[in-house]
This record gives sequence, structure tokens and C-alpha cells, in this order.
Amino acid sequence: MVKFIFDLDGTVTSVETLPIIAKHYGIEKHIESLTMKTVSGNIPFIESFINRVHLMATLPVDGINDLLEETTVYPHIQNFINEHKNDCIIATGNLDCWVEKLCRKVGCKAFTSKAIVKDNEVFKLTNILRKETIVREYQNQGYTVVVIGEGNNDLEAMRAADISIASGLTHKPANSVLGIVDYVIYEEEALCRQLNQLL
Repeated sequence: MVKFIFDLDGTVTSVETLPIIAKHYGIEKHIESLTMKTVSGNIPFIESFINRVHLMATLPVDGINDLLEETTVYPHIQNFINEHKNDCIIATGNLDCWVEKLCRKVGCKAFTSKAIVKDNEVFKLTNILRKETIVREYQNQGYTVVVIGEGNNDLEAMRAADISIASGLTHKPANSVLGIVDYVIYEEEALCRQLNQLL
């Protein structure tokens, strides 16, 4: 029995969602600065995420949700998820209120970070998803867990997974991830072939 846990941004989607939001609402410079500090290791991911939520807290939740629903999803990965819906899971640090419609479009179970929404704004961050806890939950149920991702925030989940795949479809996977994964794949069809072999 296998469970496939997919990162959302840049793994299932063909673009990162944060720049889409930043551009749409004119906060690119703030987000870009934060992203650079995070990627370079000057800010831990959790702190970066809290700062990101703070920057975006007053943006309209329904507007972000609608905007991200239009994000392009890799078609072969979408087909794989459709064909194995009960075995596929999305694990994203994104807030539930921002990616609800996008996750519904992908069509499988999704775990997200959580927030309380008031007056169509993020009022309070209540939980930051730790992807490795999802991996361990399914392992404890007797599943072999395959994690597919590419970023620093996927690292601990990939360490905990039985099998880990770095996806280079959207951009080069993080160096930290490249050092620990079982597979590195740069083409969508090749990734789906590998996933089918692991069923």
C-alpha cells in the first residue's frame, strides 16, 4: 500500500503561487526580498512563512482563493492524481483559506496550514503544517510513503519518507533536497512513469 504526498507549488502547479499573488496585489518587492533571505538561509522557513502571512494578511481572502484557482496544474500529474485519487495527498504550507479552490481543482485530499479568517482577511495564523507529521501518520497506518517536492520546506518530509523524489519540472530543486532524495526527475512524463512503477 502506497501513499503519494505531493508538494503543491512548483510540483503539482507549473508555477509558484506566491509571485502570482504578489504581482496581482503589487507587493512584489516585499515578497521578493523575503524570498531571497529565506532561500539564502538568512531566515528560517517558519519565520519566513509567518512574515509572509503578516505581509498578506490584509489582502482579500476570497480574491486570493479565486486567483489561485486559475493556477496551471501539470496535466500528466493531474491525470495520475485523478486515476489514483485515494492514494494521493497534497501537503502544502499555504493557508487553507488561500488554496481551498486550487486544492479542490486538483481533486485529492489536502493538508494545509490553517488560519482564522475575519472580514475576508487573515485574522490569525493557527497552525503551520509540518509535512513530516503527515508522512509519519501514514507510515503508522502501514503505508509506504512517497514524497514528491523540490523546496527546503519539503526536506524533513523527504527525510522521513520511504521514497523521496525531487521534482525539477518548474525549477531546480533546492540543494538541501538534492543531497537526500532517491530520485531527481526533470520531465513530467518521466515523473509519472516513476510514480506508476512505485504503485
